[in-house]
Amino acid sequence: MAEAILESTLTCPHCGLSKQERMPTDACQFYYECTGCAVVLRPKAGDCCVFCSYGTVKCPPIQLQRGCCG
Repeated sequence: MAEAILESTLTCPHCGLSKQERMPTDACQFYYECTGCAVVLRPKAGDCCVFCSYGTVKCPPIQLQRGCCG
């Protein structure tokens, strides 16, 4: 069985700040406050979490094709 990548770099679409973050394995992260501009990011329509919308790597459940938050 493959293992999920747990690190993803989130990039704020408002100010462009990129920051590497560790993804939770037991829950979706619906909100993320940018440390650069303090905007609270939320998933884009059709995505389950901020990592799927703004990260370099999708969240662990999606990586493992388990579906997210179901």
